Amino acid sequence: MNNDERLLTVDEAAERLGTGVRFIRRLVQERRIRYVKLGKHVRIADSVLTAYVEECTVPTLRDARSRFGKAA
Repeated sequence: MNNDERLLTVDEAAERLGTGVRFIRRLVQERRIRYVKLGKHVRIADSVLTAYVEECTVPTLRDARSRFGKAA
């Protein structure tokens, strides 16, 4: 996380991911994403959401097969 990086509220994080607030709160509760606690407020760095999306992205079959090389 960068010092000048924008911290998003739970509502903003939910809007960015296109999900509900409840989903974001569950990710925080289960500690599946990193977050910042400021008193009773929870903030999530934009880079954390980007990393979460990349981690959860499922590769296409073509990408998965290319890792194994070509058949003889």
